[in-house]
Amino acid sequence: MNTATFGTNGVDWEERVRFDRLRDERLARLKAELDRSDLGAVLAFDFSNIRYMTSTHIGTWAMDKLIRFALLTRNSDPIIWDFGSAAKHHLLYSPWLGETTAELDADPHAPHHGAKRPRLENGSRAGISTLRGAMNPAAGMADEVARKIKRELDKFGLANEPLGVDVIELPVLFALQKAGIDVVDGQQVFMQARRIKTQDEVTLLTQAASMVDAAYDRLYEFLRPGVRENETVGLVSKVLLDLGSEYVEGVNAISGERCSPHPHVYSDRIIRPGDPAFFDILHSFNGYRTCYYRTFAVGSASPAQNDAYTRAREYMDRAIALVRPGATTADIVSVWPTAQEFGFPDEEAAFALQYGHGVGLSIWEKPIFSRLVSLDHPEVLEEGMFFALETYWPSADGIGAARIEEEVVVTATGCEVVTKFPAEDLLIAGPRYIAVNGTLPVIRSSQSHLNTTWGRGEA
Repeated sequence: MNTATFGTNGVDWEERVRFDRLRDERLARLKAELDRSDLGAVLAFDFSNIRYMTSTHIGTWAMDKLIRFALLTRNSDPIIWDFGSAAKHHLLYSPWLGETTAELDADPHAPHHGAKRPRLENGSRAGISTLRGAMNPAAGMADEVARKIKRELDKFGLANEPLGVDVIELPVLFALQKAGIDVVDGQQVFMQARRIKTQDEVTLLTQAASMVDAAYDRLYEFLRPGVRENETVGLVSKVLLDLGSEYVEGVNAISGERCSPHPHVYSDRIIRPGDPAFFDILHSFNGYRTCYYRTFAVGSASPAQNDAYTRAREYMDRAIALVRPGATTADIVSVWPTAQEFGFPDEEAAFALQYGHGVGLSIWEKPIFSRLVSLDHPEVLEEGMFFALETYWPSADGIGAARIEEEVVVTATGCEVVTKFPAEDLLIAGPRYIAVNGTLPVIRSSQSHLNTTWGRGEA
């Protein structure tokens, strides 16, 4: 699996991402999983599943609205019912929605060459759900969604087959059931299809990671006492958007005493000399995401903070060393500490601190690595899986913690790490302080008396 990166634009003189191949291979994987299932069709409301199925996108503002929906049946190519004028836009600029490889879906009178044929009805249509309840229920929008879906199931001879759905509003679920449709869980069909990445997906994921490499470099230069956590979020967001990011999902900026326990949300805290600070940068490039932690110490690091980082790094390196086809998620998590070893009562309470997850059109795809589930329900690693591994360790002084994350792709013989910003050792960001006897040590306590034998009670 090639992890080379290219420019972010398409050019005529070099093959980079082949978006036609990306669309075809994603749909082929989804069709294969549908064929392997006992479902007649899958219906998607989840933004990422819709994009994987239809290769359509109308902006990240729509991600949490559940207003769009798309259907793939065993006997047809995808149909997308989209928001307002987006459906007309797809008719003009998404020609693949007007083509099909399915006999029952094709226009029998249209000339064609090769496997793809013009469709009898275009796959881009106007449609809308309930706006998450904002529509007056009396308007009957849920029933209208059900009517549209039932029409297609009847048309393609699948009315009596189970319909798999990923996520759904309850009024729409009830309307589908009232229409006589057997609604079941369809999310596993999507997750299985998205589990193995194509070459073009790996290229886009690696390109997305390279943009975060650049953001961390700028962040390393920017960090110093007096900077607030929210300012680092603004800086990182600007770097990513300037480089062509489609969407900055979040920058998890955590510093000082806020590092332990991990709150998972940034604040307006002012960073101080000697603070630990860790960051998780999540963004999207052409739909493909990152989840990428790094930890710094600002000005200097306490011995306890350095020890915490060393521990987190060791757990990371042990895990990566085991990644190869045929290994399991249980093999990986077995080298990580139990929840009780770092101050939590059980694995559910410590969930996502020693953790791994697939990365693709969304974060937290298959496979999942956690002592909560992986030891008893292991998943086998395969070539082409792309995932992030993340480790955490609180410092013994109770003030800070270390958080490290690496994204890897499984190759035929092992894996490649695609997150390149340096993380082998704890990096010291910010100014170097000059005292009368020279530069202050970078390993020192910000509680200044603890840097003396008297302060430590050793004199």
